[in-house]
Amino acid sequence: MTPSLRRPVKVAGASGGFSDRVRAISSLAANEDVDVIVGDWLSEMTMTIHGTGKIAKQAELQGKELSFEEQVQHAMFAENFMDCFEPAIDDLARRKIKLAVNAGASDAEILAKLVVKKVQEKGHNLKVAWIEGDDATGAVKAMMQKGEGFRSLMHNKSVQEWGLEPVCAQCYLGGLGIAKALTAGADIVICGRVSDASPIIGAAAWWHQWTANQFDELAGSLIIGHLLECAAYVSGGYSSDFKDLIKEGKHINLGFPIAAIDHMGHAVMYKEKNTGGVMTVNSVTSQLLYEIQGPQYYNCDVTAQIENIKIEQVGEDQVKVSGVKGLPPPPTTKVGITGFAGWQAEYHVYLCGLDIEEKCKWIEEQIRYELGEELISKFTTLKFMQNGSSVVDARNQDVATVDFRIFAQTKDRDLVRMRNPDGFFRKSMVMFLMSCPGASLGNDMRQAEGKPYYEYHPALLPQSALKQRVHLLFDAEQPIIDMPLAPEFRTYDRQQPTYETKNPADLSSFGPTTRLPLGRIVLGRSGDKCSDCNVGLFVRHDDEWDWLRSFLTVAKIRELLGPEEDKGKPIDRFEMPNIRAVHFLLHDHLDRGYDACSTYDTLGKNCCEYLRARTVDIPTKFVERGLV
Repeated sequence: MTPSLRRPVKVAGASGGFSDRVRAISSLAANEDVDVIVGDWLSEMTMTIHGTGKIAKQAELQGKELSFEEQVQHAMFAENFMDCFEPAIDDLARRKIKLAVNAGASDAEILAKLVVKKVQEKGHNLKVAWIEGDDATGAVKAMMQKGEGFRSLMHNKSVQEWGLEPVCAQCYLGGLGIAKALTAGADIVICGRVSDASPIIGAAAWWHQWTANQFDELAGSLIIGHLLECAAYVSGGYSSDFKDLIKEGKHINLGFPIAAIDHMGHAVMYKEKNTGGVMTVNSVTSQLLYEIQGPQYYNCDVTAQIENIKIEQVGEDQVKVSGVKGLPPPPTTKVGITGFAGWQAEYHVYLCGLDIEEKCKWIEEQIRYELGEELISKFTTLKFMQNGSSVVDARNQDVATVDFRIFAQTKDRDLVRMRNPDGFFRKSMVMFLMSCPGASLGNDMRQAEGKPYYEYHPALLPQSALKQRVHLLFDAEQPIIDMPLAPEFRTYDRQQPTYETKNPADLSSFGPTTRLPLGRIVLGRSGDKCSDCNVGLFVRHDDEWDWLRSFLTVAKIRELLGPEEDKGKPIDRFEMPNIRAVHFLLHDHLDRGYDACSTYDTLGKNCCEYLRARTVDIPTKFVERGLV
């Protein structure tokens, strides 16, 4: 069968992260007509844990001969993957469904061998492969010795300017290694840090027999992968119109998504049957806008140009995605460098009632006095944060309670030992018995004991420095396959295209206005890439598009952020007119990213909801049509 005549490949997304539902793989394998199941278990946070954990284990176990069981015990893969995988083995084998996941983390080989063992114990002969090449620790350190600075994609500082010693580094691989493994006969492919969308690229490229220079097709599957890899995020999870799901009783047990990807890289997306959730233009658009960095979406295999993407409702819970243009990949890939930053501790005081800001001021000034300037100088971060406000006439006391957070980071381990009489906790918590009215310490003080924390430094690594190989753990003529580089590269500016709208409409032309929160007619999604925060905002109706694109300028976003949230750093902007969306990238907005972040919104997910709650002047004719 020629590729152009082959039916679409049906790919199901079974995991958006290590915390996703255990039933996913087994439910999809047992009940859905799919060809490939994919899953994402990794994040910047988990890779920091796995990468630093492996380095520590290597030092601890150096020179020791370990049995396979001991290797598994000490391995740094996503161990909860096995909870999801083992119940599905029989159905995967019976229905001949392929599986490709990145749960291997920093020990993909050991996880792959464990999968072989568990499959054989079930009496099956599924063929397993694993992908090598994402551990870039050695390459990064060698290049640094030769003078490479590895400037951050977030704040442009070199590693030297960053000031932390790299502990480990992982690079993001593409999907063609997965396609090669499947073509060689693998039923299960275990990967480490491939990009989140790469298993979907691999599944589609294998099925449709795409070559490495079919950039339009690869780019289409890359964006379908972006939509699919976060599981229920695309089937109603995190959608701004979530109240509609509650009204319809569809907010429980949101279905895992499935994409039928055709030979052109277009797809129709739907969800597993007999589940909650939805698959709508709004839910798909929301996920598209999550964690993107600009109009160009980079991968080792291809660059996707997404400004002209089309998202169309073609049936109940069926959405077609097309219009993505493919370009050659960049000659580099992203590499995440982890450095040990120090020790972190915090505790919380609960407050209620009148004069909350004055109560917070009282506590902060007492704590600063007790610590003293000399001790305070030993903290790299010391923050006092009021979380929430106490409304008058609240419906109950819990609703009126405010969490006052005392947060510290330091390079001095002793400073955050709870038992240290001259340390952070013991010196500062003495204010409790002379505090403001109602101040109550939280019952759980475990966070007040110092824990190690890391910082994540994303940079670019030449693809030529990678050694990506496919390992086939079954009888094969070539058990180890070296993956070639892409047939063509294109160099792109580090700064993505950014622009204000062309020919903006006169806002007065939309008639009378009503003062309401922006989110009453505008939907959106936000997220993180290390310390960058992206925010995408869109409207539901065509006649609202000219208003949105003209209204949402960079200056307006700064105004909506307000003086306390606008960090004064660059903000990029671009448009996707076919889906009526404006996208903003807030550079270095999230205080060093998840691993070290001192704010509540460590993943940037609440930035959009904060902006949507800001009041603006909305054309009354849009308001009268109906609110979100």
